[in-house]
Amino acid sequence: MVQSLTKKDLKDVVDGALDDHTVKLFKYLGGEFKKIDLKFEQQDKRFDDIMGAISDLAGDIKSYHEELLALGHKVDRLERWIHQIAQETGVKLSID
Repeated sequence: MVQSLTKKDLKDVVDGALDDHTVKLFKYLGGEFKKIDLKFEQQDKRFDDIMGAISDLAGDIKSYHEELLALGHKVDRLERWIHQIAQETGVKLSID
């Protein structure tokens, strides 16, 4: 004897099957999103490390530039003194 299903029985079967597939889908997608989040966190860490290195390098370059400026002023002052001493002592300076 074949039992006939009512619309409600059919709806309950379909809803149950959809709910089961929906739960499986959301569990799967949740796992995939966790993997993606982990990769983004790793990339963020790498990016932060790179930005820190660039910042350190920029600081080093700034310090080096300041040292070069100070050295240039010192050389200018020494050259001025050499010319003053040469002028006072009558020594002729030549490039040779």
